[in-house]
Amino acid sequence: MSSSVFEEIHSELKALRLIDPHTHINPHAAASTTLADILGYHYYTELAHSAGMPRQQIEEADLAPQEKVGRLIPWLRTIENTAQYSWLLEMCREFFGFEEERITVDNWESLYESSLSRMSQPDWEQQVLEQSGLDQVYLTNDFDDPLTGFDTSLYVPCLRTDDLVFHCGRREVRERLQQATGTTVTGTESMRAAIGELFRHFTANGARACAISLPPDFIPAAVSDASADGVIGHVFSGGVADRDQMILLSQFVFWTLADFCDQFGMPFDLMIGVNRRVYEDGVFQGQDLFDSRVSLIQYKALLNAFPRVRFPISVLAETSNQELVSYSWIFPNVITSGHWWYSNIPVFIERDTRARLQAVPATKQIGYYSDMYKLEFALPKFGMYRRILSRVLASEFVIDRNWSVDRAVGLGKQILRGNVESIFGARS
Repeated sequence: MSSSVFEEIHSELKALRLIDPHTHINPHAAASTTLADILGYHYYTELAHSAGMPRQQIEEADLAPQEKVGRLIPWLRTIENTAQYSWLLEMCREFFGFEEERITVDNWESLYESSLSRMSQPDWEQQVLEQSGLDQVYLTNDFDDPLTGFDTSLYVPCLRTDDLVFHCGRREVRERLQQATGTTVTGTESMRAAIGELFRHFTANGARACAISLPPDFIPAAVSDASADGVIGHVFSGGVADRDQMILLSQFVFWTLADFCDQFGMPFDLMIGVNRRVYEDGVFQGQDLFDSRVSLIQYKALLNAFPRVRFPISVLAETSNQELVSYSWIFPNVITSGHWWYSNIPVFIERDTRARLQAVPATKQIGYYSDMYKLEFALPKFGMYRRILSRVLASEFVIDRNWSVDRAVGLGKQILRGNVESIFGARS
């Protein structure tokens, strides 16, 4: 591959301002306040724990930020080979002026102080947004989030629905739903009314998507009112439901969400295949994994029933990517979306990107999202993806297919930003 072709494409894509279509940012505290906010990200704590750091040292109650960082630093030497460590170095260099080759027990304290000085500046959040080239950041909002106290044109709400679909058996979830919607749920009619109220609240506040994370064994299905009515009444009156009743309730709520996505013209982000608490002694957010038994065939009925709903789909395993590519190849409403979690390392991203660009219509690909919890992570994560995308465009399209650089750049911009605007709606 010609390095000059790569550099031409990368220069153009690096200059493109971005919309991040999926994050876990708290809009009331979007940027980090100490280096502990960065090193406390689950990638670092779970890798350190995997390398031998006791969980108790990471999760000790009331641990001061500097002490937490100091405990994690010696374990960084065990993960210097990882992509996640490269993100950390890039953040420290770009945001905090760190110039050394490695972060070590001998230099971390000066890095901590310089980062604290930068993060303490009153406009730090705006500095990070500007330096990262971010125009909008999509959120992950609880269904009862009042969506107040932040700029929803910058931090775009997204209705996250995991609790509604899978946890209505918990009293606190039922109470939150009824309080948020002013609806007493007694059966299918009132459940629909409550969910409809959530959609009205979210769309009135600029929400662009509904989203959910789904376990490998979930199978969406239409459930009749006659079958669901009694179960909803039983559960919402405090009754204990058995496994079959909870599956039926989950299916009814999920199908109802898809129906409202259809009515409101809202995309439904599906993140498919996560098994919770596989490693029960893992650190916070370091317990969940995937298996390869999940199949998109489980979503056949859903995809056929709602042809007008756009389903951006993320899968955890590279082994699932070919299936996702094939579904997006056939189904007009299936969109390949990002490189989620365990697939978010360069070797998997590059192979998945090549497959998608070779097989899926260009209009149906959301290239990347950061999945970040703090704003600083957008810069290295999107930087990683832009480098990979530039390599693929240079080799596959300019060199192999004789495309012009301008044409390849146009495709890259569409994958990086254009499709986010066309699928979720242009920035207001």
